[in-house]
Amino acid sequence: MSEYFDIAITPTVIDLQRRKGPRALPADHTGEGPREPHVLDDSEILMITTRDSFYLASVSETGWPYVQHRGGESGFIKVLDEHTIGWTERNGNRQYLGTGNITANGRVAAILVDYPTRTRLKLYGTATHHPDPSPELLAQLEGESSRNDGAIIVEVLATNWNCPKYITPRFTEEQIRQDTRHLEERIVELETELAAAISR
Repeated sequence: MSEYFDIAITPTVIDLQRRKGPRALPADHTGEGPREPHVLDDSEILMITTRDSFYLASVSETGWPYVQHRGGESGFIKVLDEHTIGWTERNGNRQYLGTGNITANGRVAAILVDYPTRTRLKLYGTATHHPDPSPELLAQLEGESSRNDGAIIVEVLATNWNCPKYITPRFTEEQIRQDTRHLEERIVELETELAAAISR
């Protein structure tokens, strides 16, 4: 968590927290960021590699933030090593706003949410866009050369597990099907028993 605050906490933030109350964070955070990449632990890797979507923020050359949704099948984000993640870019609306920001700047932030468990992981990183990923990189990302618009690789600099407050639990259709399968099976059993009783 200290790595994350080394990026997020600046003197202005510290000053505001002090004026708002006693929950101010330590003042030894400079906002300059960590010196070394963050080493992903098992819980972070599990969270990252089981997402089917997340939110990615980048910064334009004029200093404006841009936030976009990234999605795919569960597990489309790959962990390439202990501090590097990546994914293949899908063909979208071809505006290339985030891709342009990453090409010019590279600083990104992301929020990954597991809605059923109300779990949220935030990260900072330095991203690189690969417009023509090599076959080796595509193999690592399990992407298809005919169905991608390049690849994004992120060196993770810091992470932070965020509080679950105000995260509304949401479930995919598949999760609901799994949770209600036993009910559907029981309904079939009861309908079969009822039909047999009526036919007697």
